[in-house]
Parts: sequence; structure tokens; C-alpha cells
Amino acid sequence: MTTSTKGTASQRKEVSPAVLVLEDGRIFRGRAYGAVGVTFGEAVFSTGMTGYQETLTDPSYHRQVVVMTAPHVGNTGVNDEDPESQRIWVAGYVVRDPARVPSNWRSRRSLDDELRSQGVVGISGIDTRALTRHLRERGAMRVGIFSGNALPDDGTMLTEVRQAPEMKGADLSAEVATKEPYVVPAIGEKKFTVAAVDLGIKGMTPHRMAERGIEVHVLPATATAEDVYAVNPDGVFFSNGPGDPATADHPVSVMRAVLERGTPLFGICFGNQILGRALGFGTYKLKYGHRGINQPVQDRTTGKVEVTAHNHGFAVDAPLDQVSETPFGRAEVSHVCLNDNVVEGLQLLDRPAFSVQYHPEAAAGPHDAAYLFDRFVKLMEGQRA
Repeated sequence: MTTSTKGTASQRKEVSPAVLVLEDGRIFRGRAYGAVGVTFGEAVFSTGMTGYQETLTDPSYHRQVVVMTAPHVGNTGVNDEDPESQRIWVAGYVVRDPARVPSNWRSRRSLDDELRSQGVVGISGIDTRALTRHLRERGAMRVGIFSGNALPDDGTMLTEVRQAPEMKGADLSAEVATKEPYVVPAIGEKKFTVAAVDLGIKGMTPHRMAERGIEVHVLPATATAEDVYAVNPDGVFFSNGPGDPATADHPVSVMRAVLERGTPLFGICFGNQILGRALGFGTYKLKYGHRGINQPVQDRTTGKVEVTAHNHGFAVDAPLDQVSETPFGRAEVSHVCLNDNVVEGLQLLDRPAFSVQYHPEAAAGPHDAAYLFDRFVKLMEGQRA
């Protein structure tokens, strides 16, 4: 929930005080950044040193207040080519030292102006290193940012933060997904058709498939199995997205229908958690999650270590070192995070289905995991053969 006041051009030059209040009572005082007002969400931190524009526009960050661990943010401004969706989705933004003047040949406006124009309340000038250490020790928690010249007292602000909804138990994918189906055409010769269930999809994901000759039919989060198969797909994709996977009963039921038919299936992030649930595994909330573009993951099928982009606060609870029997055949953990052994990928051994917890579309982030789209293509080629 965000409220903001934009004011006139002359008023915008004034820097209002701002306060960040965590639900455990810790308070940070700084300056308003972006829109002036009040916002609430879950406090999380991102370790990426670049790619802030992709982070801001990633629908998976819906209802989260993002703390940037890099101290200097905004130096390349904002362009019109890099957004991953039509709007900024973060509930709030926290930076230490915002750039005074953006400098990049693609920049069209400053980050501060973009946040303000979209009503995103932020705070700057606080010790983000101390805040990050606090979240690592205590865990992700509810937070409020309050800015303006007439702020409530500390007790009132803390009460409001503690009344805000928690991320655990939140069903959010339908709030960020497309309302109407649309098609991303193949680039060059069309080779395959994929039905992509939008749970909070990033724009680069269907583009990466289109580069490989795939025509992508992006469907709403409410799509049924009948909707999926109405496009006569060669493969089915389940996207990233926000919220608690324990609430995602409808996508789980659709995925089970896809698994029953044996159609090649690929899931990313939230899609990985959906596959976990469809196979009978549980999910759980991580203490502070993985967010950034520098997370080491090992592909256990090849032994290769990749540096990858992450944005998740929940994970699949599956055994790391054994093959599991599921209603759809044998399954195993295909990828694991080398920082903490969190499950980062699943694959079925008897059906053409796999998923990863991270973001191989590389927006923003390294390209180490781009091969996963080729792996999806090979599954479709094998099924067609």
C-alpha cells in the first residue's frame, strides 16, 4: 500500500525528512527519495551492483521494500529499453547515496524522477549496510517508510507497520499477471508454440524464447488447462511471480494436468515452487531470501557452477541427495545454491519437465544460465521426434 504527494516543480526540489520503521522496532532516519508519502511492505535486500531498473520493474517484487546493498544507485538514470514490465512494482526503495546527476547515453530521466512519477516512496541517506546486517540476522520483516514534514510519532508508525499484511500466506500472482492473453511472435522461423502461464512474468523471458524460434502465448494466472491446450502448445512454461507458493493451488492444479499429458514443461522461480508442490514437495519461507545477480549455483547434471540472478523468498523442501518417487515418476534436485544448499532446480526423470529457482533470462544479471532455454527446446524437439 502506497500513498504519495508529488507537488509542484519548486516543491519537489525540497528534500523532506523520511523514516524507515521495521516491525521489530528498529528505526532509521534519512531523506525522502522518490515520492513523498507512506508505504508498507516486506523489507528485503538486493546484492546486485547494477540492474536496478530491471529490479524495480520485476513483478516478483510486488509488495516488497527493496534495500540496495550497493551504496551508490541511480548513476545511469532510467531508459525506455530495460524495464521488465509496464511499471515499477516495488512497494518502496531504500538507497544510501543516490546519484545527483545521471550519466549514460541511453538515460532519459533520473531514477529519482521515475520513482516520483510512479508514486514510489523511498528513503535515502541511511546506513544500508547496517540495515542489511539487521535483516540477515533477524530475517525479512514488515517495514514502513514515512516521509514528509509532518510525520507521526515513532509509536504510531510502528503500530501501522505491525498492522500491515505479511508476505507469508499472500496470494499475489493474479495481481501482477496480464488480464488478457497476448502473443510474442517468434524471431525468424517459427519452430515451436509455447503456452506461458503468467504468474508475474518478466518481459525478457518470452523474448529469450522468441530468439529460439518459439511463438509464446502468454496467458493470465487464472488460465485453466483447457486454456493452455487451446493454443496447441509444443511446451508449457510457468513464470516467476510474487507471493507465497503455498497459496497457489490453481497453478498447481494446472501444472499437474500438464504433467499428466506429458507435455514438455519448464518453470522459473515461482514456477519452480509450483513444480515442487505439483510433485508433492512442500515449500517454506527463507529467513531473508536470495536477491541479486551474483548467486553461485551448481548444475548437478553437469557439475558446472554458474553465477546467477535471484529473486525469491520461498524455496522447495526436497531431499538433495536422493531420487524421489512422485505421482509423475522419479524426480531429483538438479541445481543447488552453493551458499546455503537451497534447492535451485528440479527435474523429472521419467517425463519431460524441469525448473529452476533463479532467472536464466539475465535481466538483469549474468548469462551463465541461458542454456536452460536451449534445454527446453531440446525437450520439445525430443517430444516431436
